[in-house]
Amino acid sequence: MFHPEGPTLVQLARQALSSTRRGYDLLAPRFDYTPFRTPPELLDRVARTFGEVDRALDLCCGTGAGIIALRPHVRDEIVGVDFSPGMLAEARERTASAPGEARITLVEGDVLELAYDAEFDLVTCFGAFGHIREADEERFVRMIHRALRPGGRFVFVTSWRPGPFDARAWALRAFNAVMRVRNALLKPPFIMYYLTFLLPDVGGLLERNGFSVEVRELEWQGRRVALVTATRA
Repeated sequence: MFHPEGPTLVQLARQALSSTRRGYDLLAPRFDYTPFRTPPELLDRVARTFGEVDRALDLCCGTGAGIIALRPHVRDEIVGVDFSPGMLAEARERTASAPGEARITLVEGDVLELAYDAEFDLVTCFGAFGHIREADEERFVRMIHRALRPGGRFVFVTSWRPGPFDARAWALRAFNAVMRVRNALLKPPFIMYYLTFLLPDVGGLLERNGFSVEVRELEWQGRRVALVTATRA
């Protein structure tokens, strides 16, 4: 299923039966060998679109792939936030020699609880929206708006809501149904859902919370993906 260095099915099952935080602590040493991470090539392509900035915040930074892509484009500091100590330990090791001069600060914390106030020119989040409950998305976006300086940008990659006959989407909906049953029966929950933070809905969410939204379509591995730039007015 994965790279030979990736997790086994038994390890994935153990992760799925843990809490979200504990599950990612368990997965951290093998995470970069799974298909769950955002490909570095896509991260680099996104990072080249926004020029240089002074300070950047990478939310749910995981093992630091986004930080590595961002660093050549950041002058002063990149702050990476994740709630998994295991993922942050991997990020600390993997980003130490990343190209660029910006200072890297790694913070263990819940992204919904951050209290940054107009401190960043850029906020990014890659491949982690499935860990934000739908009921918390408004709060998540408000936190990002508060963290950005006026004119600052929230940049991320998503896709459009799939049509009713999209076979891949039905497979992902089946996965979501299994996770909802698991979380109803077992505590603590493991929060991971697909088909979240999609266009056009997320555009309205951002606009309601003080952002202007620009969407650029990219072709990636034969699929349409959307590069979204949400600017704080």
